[in-house]
Amino acid sequence: MTTTAKHSTRRQLQTANATTEQARARNNVLRERFPPRSAEARWPATAQSADEVLRRLTAPPFLPAANATRAGRRRGVAKLLRWLSSFPGDTWQQRWEAGRAEEIRGADWTDLPLRFLRQSGPSPSYERGDLTSGLLMLVCGDVIRPDLAWMLTRTHKHLALVMAEVRDLDGFARLAQLAESGPDSARGEATIAATRIAMLLACKGGAIADITVGDCVELVDTLRRVHVRGGQRKVDFYLRLRALGVFPEDAPATIRAFGLAAGRLSIEELVDRYPIRCRPVRDLIVDYLRERQPSLDYTSLDAVSRTLAGLFWTRVEALSPGIDSLRLPPALARAWKTDIATKKRTTIGPDGTPVEVASPRLNAKDELIRVRAFYLDIAHWAAEDPARWAPWVVPCPISDEEISKAKERKHRKARMDQRTRERLPVLPVLADAVDRRRRASAELLAAAEHTRPGELIPDTAGALRRAVAPKAAGHLTWAEETSTGRRRNLTYEETEAFWAFAAIEVLRLTGIRNEELLELTHHSITEYRLPGTGEVVPLLQIAPSKTDSERLVLVSPELADVLSTIIRRLRGSGRAVPLVTSYDVHERVWNPPMPLLFQRDIGTEHRAFTPTALRKLLINALSATSLTDAGGEPIVFSPHDFRRIFVTDAIMNGLPPHIAQVICGHKSLDTTMGYKAIYPAETIEAHRAFIARRRATRPSDEYRTPTEEEWDAFLAHFEKRKVSIGTCARAFSSPCVHEHACIRCSLLRPDPTQRGRLEEIRDNLVARIAEAEHEGWLGEVEGLRVSLAGAEDKLAQIDALSERQSAAVHLGMPGFSRSGRTDGTLRPMS
Repeated sequence: MTTTAKHSTRRQLQTANATTEQARARNNVLRERFPPRSAEARWPATAQSADEVLRRLTAPPFLPAANATRAGRRRGVAKLLRWLSSFPGDTWQQRWEAGRAEEIRGADWTDLPLRFLRQSGPSPSYERGDLTSGLLMLVCGDVIRPDLAWMLTRTHKHLALVMAEVRDLDGFARLAQLAESGPDSARGEATIAATRIAMLLACKGGAIADITVGDCVELVDTLRRVHVRGGQRKVDFYLRLRALGVFPEDAPATIRAFGLAAGRLSIEELVDRYPIRCRPVRDLIVDYLRERQPSLDYTSLDAVSRTLAGLFWTRVEALSPGIDSLRLPPALARAWKTDIATKKRTTIGPDGTPVEVASPRLNAKDELIRVRAFYLDIAHWAAEDPARWAPWVVPCPISDEEISKAKERKHRKARMDQRTRERLPVLPVLADAVDRRRRASAELLAAAEHTRPGELIPDTAGALRRAVAPKAAGHLTWAEETSTGRRRNLTYEETEAFWAFAAIEVLRLTGIRNEELLELTHHSITEYRLPGTGEVVPLLQIAPSKTDSERLVLVSPELADVLSTIIRRLRGSGRAVPLVTSYDVHERVWNPPMPLLFQRDIGTEHRAFTPTALRKLLINALSATSLTDAGGEPIVFSPHDFRRIFVTDAIMNGLPPHIAQVICGHKSLDTTMGYKAIYPAETIEAHRAFIARRRATRPSDEYRTPTEEEWDAFLAHFEKRKVSIGTCARAFSSPCVHEHACIRCSLLRPDPTQRGRLEEIRDNLVARIAEAEHEGWLGEVEGLRVSLAGAEDKLAQIDALSERQSAAVHLGMPGFSRSGRTDGTLRPMS
């Protein structure tokens, strides 16, 4: 089994300003709505005298049970107050800042007060520990409020415990109750979250109820600057505070909305990303984008703004400073087109110096099309509103010939057809490989979970042992390779293998787009009752995506198996599919919580899969199969490849193209036929052959009442479908293409009761192949192997049918409860 690294290294940000500016550029709208609390210059506790501070911090609730701890804290407070008194200031906070202890990272800050105390008198050996305890009391007593970044450089083993005792007993008690209601494996995350929350109280003051959303955002920004790694533990505290009801109702469901995904910019902000000197042209581009905004999603609007403001006018001004008209001289137009035909990037050469590298811009014609549309739209709008647009009407510097993409479309169609032809034959191999990988990883994880740490894992031939990982998260199971000592996260491997299997199966069985896959919810599974027979047909409702029109896809038995497996996994021990928020990468907005089918657990958070995560699943699944193309290179599947394969396979197996168009949700039949890997000549010849066959077999009187002989022949066809090992699904009045060699025929539906007979046939074929190879009858070997493959395929079909029937789960219809979560109760359809 191929494994991959779970984490990638993050570049550490150097300055706080870089972090803040970078984050604000991502989602400044939310940050303005939820600002952090500003730092106070003065508060009552920090303005007390030394005697008042010492008296308050040595009285309840600041008195621990242990006498030694109590004495150490009293000594530490007294020594720190004596050291801080040597600095100027009206408050202890001013004296703390003047002491410059925060310029020293970690625990070495105690060197400053130690040097002062040693100059004042003898220095006991336990003085450094006293100072640490004294600082804990000053912080929890709200005498000083250290800088957040400095606090993150130190360990705080007792901070949450002491803060709960002296600052907010009820708040931390509710936090502890929330942790106890969660899984035991999340206790480590709960401890870290409590420390993060206590740190906010130490640096911002107040109680847990006073913490704001902006405070949490400031802490996460500082965490990303100070700590390179940390994963989900960096943001888990926000989820717990939100669960306690500390934040307002309109607070984002996840703190990732503030920094990990870009928010929307206004049209003015989109244009002002580029240094346009001519203000009238800048305003024109803003007006043009605002006019087109209702018909574009945010991503398209962003792309048009990048083209017009960045690649077009900013570069025109660089080539011709001071230009203030859209009328470009021919020489300037040619220079601009030459300039955007290539893109430049700066890399570091072998000697460490920056090197500028130029490469062709693959989408140069797309950029020209947007600029030409800019000119033509203004000319068209000038007829309706001349006062606004007519002053800018000028000849377009881009001709139709320059944006013609007929040749590119033909080349692209040829590349896509070749790509589909290469991947269609290996799709069954891929599906079988990911299924075996899923089962193997699940069995390995189950075996490891029942193995004590340090012992060898059964059925691994001594290659793996259960790793001893006391600091690992409780819900993770680690193994260690005995030969190399490399550690493997078996929980992550099993999760990745399962979701790779689920994604590939749903994509290949439905032909939906990748964004439609990620938007499938528990409510997408619906049903339709046939009016004639009353039979219930399961359907999958596809949410509107590219064409803004929803559609229904028939759920096959194989697809039903996959969907039921996904739902059982998501439900776990409960009856509801968790609600998760997802980010719409096209509209740059966060969707409301929904019971998405493609979600995963990261720490204590249920998180929706992203397009990047989906691509990573496919890459890792393919690396485990070792599939290669004709040139020996590894085959790469994109999510859209499965859509093209689905259309090609469906039409080649007789599905009418207009039905395939409806299933795939295409607006045009030409789009559907463009997905099929065929040539135009093949389409024409197939259509002519179809017309010839129709004329020969369906005369003009085809709608007459059949005779008794014709009707008997039709009924006899179904009686003759029964063969020795199953049922023949050959169409009426069609010949047997395999000359009654049923074992090879894909139309044979094997009977599970004939498994013994099929095993005898398989064993006989194996013996005949061995005899033929021994006697040198090589002419018979190839044909016998084809028959053997057919027999094994029929046995596999019987096994899959038996497994599906034995593992069938009645999911019912998802309904709505008052809590907004879904359950599996069956509700009548209106």
